[in-house]
Amino acid sequence: MNWRDYWNQDTPIYAGERHKLLHYRLVANEIIGLIPSPDAAVLDHACGEALFADRVAAKCGHLYLCDGAPLVRERLHERFGDRDRITILSPEDLATLPEASLDLIVANSLLQYLSLEELRGLLKLWHGKLKTDGRLILADVIRPDVSPVTDAKALLSFAWKGGFLKSAALGLARTAFSEYRKIREEIGLAQYTQEDIVDLLEEAGFSAERMERNIGHNPARMTFMGRPV
Repeated sequence: MNWRDYWNQDTPIYAGERHKLLHYRLVANEIIGLIPSPDAAVLDHACGEALFADRVAAKCGHLYLCDGAPLVRERLHERFGDRDRITILSPEDLATLPEASLDLIVANSLLQYLSLEELRGLLKLWHGKLKTDGRLILADVIRPDVSPVTDAKALLSFAWKGGFLKSAALGLARTAFSEYRKIREEIGLAQYTQEDIVDLLEEAGFSAERMERNIGHNPARMTFMGRPV
């Protein structure tokens, strides 16, 4: 099993429905805050179920939702397939988007599931699809010195504030014996230093800067902004 196969099923990654809702609401609000103008074309790459994509689409000209898991895309079509301002894509569909047509690309919690070769290929693709004044956001990047314990503490803090602490604790225990742990041990998660990401962005033709805080609930992870140069 690879990571795409893993996400093409119901997984125990969320502690419950409240965790899932709060996660997607937080990410949607973060993306809304990054939209440069009301008519912007936005791509959310590796969007997951994007439960609040309608809120994001209401703040931009058009929203493209891309996910590699067929099951996830089916659910996106069920939820948003009739929305004129939302288009659902597979990763293979991205090549059909016009060059220099996007104002903002957000890839949140994606890099850890890619090989270095896959990441380099996507950076090249994203560079071609962005307008000259567009922005690429790489979020939730895992540093080599961030342990699963740190991630667990961040989740519990989020759960405490969000009112799902008990289910989060149970969820962590459940995940410890799940396929997620097994595949993480077998394949691993890609980890990068700040210097690694800056080098990769510059190699792909972007300027690069680390943002002050990470998108999402985990402050130990990193978010970067790249601009085509």
